[in-house]
Amino acid sequence: MALSEIDKQLIDRCLAHHPRAWEDFVDRFLGLVVHVINHTGDSRSLHLSEQDREDFAADVFLAVLSDNFAVLRRFRGHCSLATYLTVIARRVVVRELLKRKIIAHGPHVHDVEHVADASAGVEERISNREEVERLLEELTPDDADVVRLYHLDGKSYHEISEDLGIPENSIGPTLTRARARMRRLADDQAVKQA
Repeated sequence: MALSEIDKQLIDRCLAHHPRAWEDFVDRFLGLVVHVINHTGDSRSLHLSEQDREDFAADVFLAVLSDNFAVLRRFRGHCSLATYLTVIARRVVVRELLKRKIIAHGPHVHDVEHVADASAGVEERISNREEVERLLEELTPDDADVVRLYHLDGKSYHEISEDLGIPENSIGPTLTRARARMRRLADDQAVKQA
């Protein structure tokens, strides 16, 4: 779905700093952002408090506001604004979860770290950063760098491409190959411990 005329006008108003433009933007997309926060928490079996939800929503909207609406200026309109903001919101929430090191232990949230594949929507979880680092040591250095930047640092394909000097279209296949290897290693380890 392409960018709607209503959303295009809303972006233009925000970028031009029109009165009430930002309030209209928040009103339009707050429900979507809260849904993304809830879904991200639920997909990781996390019970997020109301304060967590408010903090994450503020973090998402702050990401949109930062650098004079840089997120909106980068938007090319090849999809709907809601789709674009869903990806942005999910990345911000995952990044914040990693920063806070929130890990689920039963019904309450204590301390969690997860590895997630945002591009394919496949949830791959490894609940221990030391285990992730150990599994990364089993990858080639180049593959480990891509996995670390994407899953642990929350960087986009574009950012990884710039950081590592590799083609952006090679990152997806590298992540797929590395995740498959890490999954096999984790499964082998689980069998040995059983």
